[in-house]
Amino acid sequence: MPFTPFHFGPGAVFKAVGGRHFSFMVFCGSQVLMDIEPLIGILTQKPILHGTSHTLLGALVIGTIAGIIGKPISAMVLRWRSIPHYPFTWTSSFIGAYIGTFSHILLDAVLHSDMSPWWPVATGNRLLGLAGYDQMHVACVLVGLFGAAVVAFKFKTKGRA
Repeated sequence: MPFTPFHFGPGAVFKAVGGRHFSFMVFCGSQVLMDIEPLIGILTQKPILHGTSHTLLGALVIGTIAGIIGKPISAMVLRWRSIPHYPFTWTSSFIGAYIGTFSHILLDAVLHSDMSPWWPVATGNRLLGLAGYDQMHVACVLVGLFGAAVVAFKFKTKGRA
């Protein structure tokens, strides 16, 4: 499955730390955009699923796109759902987008052998095998629960996350 919700876990911690300067919605959107290439690869049965999109250059390009489209889409959804929030800024959109795409590369590089995450700076994947699928998923869930608890506490005490 190319779109994994496990990647959202670290985003909760970034939201807890960054607060109004970090958009969790754009972070999640950028995670989904990163996995369009693997989805197309699965559907077309390509041997390499994690190609250009899963590199430093790919993360920069996809992060830029996510930052541009993320602000208006997220602001509209927040208004439509009447969710209390700080004023939505371009800075929070781009911070969420770039942290989303670059963290995606780091998380996937540990698990996928068809990646060359540091391209165009370097080739190869020295992060491969640092953790297994189960370890990575458990870590993402635990980090996500911790981050969500901190965000919920801040929301309860201040009325905004």
